Amino acid sequence: MSVLVAGTTALDSIKTPYRENPRLLGGSASHAAVAASLFAPVRLVGVVGDDFPRRYFSLYRRHGIDLAGLQLARGKTFHWSGEYEVNMNNRRTLKTELGVLEGFTPDLPPSYRRTPFVLLANNAPALQHQVLHQMRQPRFVVADTMDLWLNIALQELLQLLRHVDALVLNDSEARQLAQEDNVIVAAKRIHRLGPRFVIIKKGEHGSILSYPGGMFLAPAFPLPQVVDPTGAGDSFVGGLIGYLASQKGSIVRHLRRAMIYGSVVASFCCEGFGLSRTTKVTRADVERRVRQLEEVTRW
Repeated sequence: MSVLVAGTTALDSIKTPYRENPRLLGGSASHAAVAASLFAPVRLVGVVGDDFPRRYFSLYRRHGIDLAGLQLARGKTFHWSGEYEVNMNNRRTLKTELGVLEGFTPDLPPSYRRTPFVLLANNAPALQHQVLHQMRQPRFVVADTMDLWLNIALQELLQLLRHVDALVLNDSEARQLAQEDNVIVAAKRIHRLGPRFVIIKKGEHGSILSYPGGMFLAPAFPLPQVVDPTGAGDSFVGGLIGYLASQKGSIVRHLRRAMIYGSVVASFCCEGFGLSRTTKVTRADVERRVRQLEEVTRW
């Protein structure tokens, strides 16, 4: 089944203690769409400016990503610049230029509106609302969010949570949203806001799934070196929903394994700047690493 991915399509300038790369293809939708395309057909919703490099359109197409929902507007593409510290866990934003994203109103092609799997990748809740409002009876809707929206658009986010099946956020965001320090208790409180499934990301320490059937702790794939973690969380949720769309039967039946596939795809993302590593990964590479992760976590 197809996956609709709506979010930001951006140019990222990334600096680490070892290297600097300007204006790489980035954004939540880009990372998530490429990750999901490893498993299922993807339809992309976003906006770019007339400065968006042609080679990036070609990159999307090489992964079979449908671009009918990617709008081209006059102006500059959303640009983010950030710098990481030595441990790669801490980063600071140097510059954010909204560009054409500031006046963006998503308008889905008719062919997109009955896509069964929907990923509302990290973006303003108001834009996520606009996308979801245009969908017709999707089978499974996942929303990703971040601390910025908890701080400046909490009411819009709370309204959105009543209409999604799953919410993805990191551990500090879960604590903030639930106003609870214990993430296990926080997950249960977030269920009351609407989502049946709550996925809490913990970076290098994996992720937690809370759902009506219980709880699952998914490990992160152990990497000897992290080159650039930008987009790892988006790759995780993209891989997760892409895997779910590729499987038959109930969502619950496959959700735990989908968490593992998402974790593995995210590990590839961390091995290169931007999308440089993820775009070279094959499904065979993913399956090989899934088996390796299974081997080191089984007892």
